[in-house]
Amino acid sequence: MDLQTLWFAAVAVLWTGFLLLEGFDFGVAALLPVLGRRPADRHLMLRSIGPLWDGNEVWLITAAGAVFAAFPGWYATWLPALYLPFVIMLLGLIVRAVAFEWRHSSHDPRWDATWTHVITGGSLVAALGVGAALGATTLGLPIDGDGIRVGGSFAGVGWSAVLGAVAVVAFAVVHGALFLALKTDGDLRLRARALALRWSPVAALPLLAWAGVVHLRYGTPVTAVLWLVAALAVVVTWTRIRLDREGQAFAGWAVMLLASSATIFGAAYPVVVPSTIDGAFDVTIADASVSDYTLTVMTWVAAVGLPVVLGYQAWTYWVFRKRLTAEPQHEQAEVAV
Repeated sequence: MDLQTLWFAAVAVLWTGFLLLEGFDFGVAALLPVLGRRPADRHLMLRSIGPLWDGNEVWLITAAGAVFAAFPGWYATWLPALYLPFVIMLLGLIVRAVAFEWRHSSHDPRWDATWTHVITGGSLVAALGVGAALGATTLGLPIDGDGIRVGGSFAGVGWSAVLGAVAVVAFAVVHGALFLALKTDGDLRLRARALALRWSPVAALPLLAWAGVVHLRYGTPVTAVLWLVAALAVVVTWTRIRLDREGQAFAGWAVMLLASSATIFGAAYPVVVPSTIDGAFDVTIADASVSDYTLTVMTWVAAVGLPVVLGYQAWTYWVFRKRLTAEPQHEQAEVAV
């Protein structure tokens, strides 16, 4: 495997890792008004992602940084063409981070309710933004031969961006429900499991449609098999939920994302930004890449640093692996998340 292909695969893995890990805390936050009926329920939901949400955002920084470092031509085309979705995403992430920190600074019920809604809103906005950016990137942008967007600020925000945004939000909501079913106990666990059972087949459709469209345009027999694996994983997830196997259901839903993402990136390769104006204007990894020497240095740095980061994050998940329960005697008390 040449270094350009290796780093294309690395970028795909990083974006997939971000959606997989940040996806469940986006989903938990989005479900706060739905499943958080009591203060104790909302507190329990936020406790479940409290030690994890900020670490999960590291995957976003690393993914964007890898694109910038390995494929500056990709970054230079991609970011200006999708400036609006990226700004929306960043605003959502900033707002939700502030809300997480400020929510527990007062025990007033109105203060709690306000910042809880901000967490939900910021998470939904961020999920919509990243989904729109990735959807538009993989399905095509109106770029010319110089990699410059043709049209106004909204030119890159078409049906492909909408499909990507809906796909990411729908995936995250069920992912969050499955995480809660796996991580919590009591009534909240039962309601989260019921929500995942009801909505998982529907929530999978936008992501499967996104992967299916990319495969039909550019795919190979391998990506066809990957798409079938993704579809089968939805069936497995639904049956596992019915049997109260939350861990297996969560794993099945994760496989659905992994297989869908592999279908999308595998079918698109070696194109990183397809042009909707003319296929001759597509940006490929060869067009966008830095020199082989730079990629070699980056590979050695990643080989040393990546295991440390992955090990630390795995340790964090291991430490906070136990189920959480509400504390009825302290329903009105709010502690730091």
